[in-house]
Amino acid sequence: MNYRHGFHAGNFADVLKHVVLMRVLTHLNAKDTPYRVVDTHAGAGRYDLASEEALRTHEWKDGVARLDQAPLAAPVEALLKPWRDAVAGARALYGPSAYPGSPWLCRQSMRPGDRLIAAELHPQTYKKLVAAIGRDERCRALAIDGWNALRGNVPPKERRGLVLIDPPFEEKDEFETLAAEVIAAHRKWPTGIYALWYPIKDRRAVETLVGAILGADIGRLLRLEIDVDRPEAAGGLGATGMMLVNPPWKLAEEARLLLPALTERLAQGPKPRYLCEPIRPDG
Repeated sequence: MNYRHGFHAGNFADVLKHVVLMRVLTHLNAKDTPYRVVDTHAGAGRYDLASEEALRTHEWKDGVARLDQAPLAAPVEALLKPWRDAVAGARALYGPSAYPGSPWLCRQSMRPGDRLIAAELHPQTYKKLVAAIGRDERCRALAIDGWNALRGNVPPKERRGLVLIDPPFEEKDEFETLAAEVIAAHRKWPTGIYALWYPIKDRRAVETLVGAILGADIGRLLRLEIDVDRPEAAGGLGATGMMLVNPPWKLAEEARLLLPALTERLAQGPKPRYLCEPIRPDG
């Protein structure tokens, strides 16, 4: 499949990805030592939900707009607060139709000593990424292939941080590439946090990805998935997931609160499902 950020900004998959990202960054900020984020497929960094691309799909209406309707239970809202604050901050600066991408979220969360590497190969999207990052000395945008960015930036000198991998899944072998690149990066930097986003249209491909990572004897893992039961007639994506390597130790507990609430709010059919599966939690 081809997953271009601009057409899908703010949809249910973005909500899951960005809520989890903000939880990981919150945990990274809990320690004084600096960290680095490597965003391998960064996209534009910021999106306009009133743009031609977003209005062509209207996917945000079943994503971020659902979360705008009303607050969820108080314990869930406490976990959503970093993401909600970031979205509100983007809207305050750029208007009510603004939606922040992962580089913008990282930039807003980082402290003075933290760093961001954001890679984007597409020339026009790269220009937007540079504009979204601005002249922030903590952030560096690279106009290179995301896999090359991953290979060249782990381990970071901080020896602490996060790799966010969110490829467009344009190539037929993207799942195989994702597995191979994560395994290679983990060998170089086994203590880093890796957050792998993936669409779920071919469950065999997802299971192959999970199996490859398990087969590489990578230790602590957390698998998170949401299936909103999107009607087949509607087309598009109906399920998404994230695999986290070395997740912060409280993240699974938080996900057990977040995923049921998000799945219920984002459901498009009568049988939505979610998965929160810690794997080798004591590995």
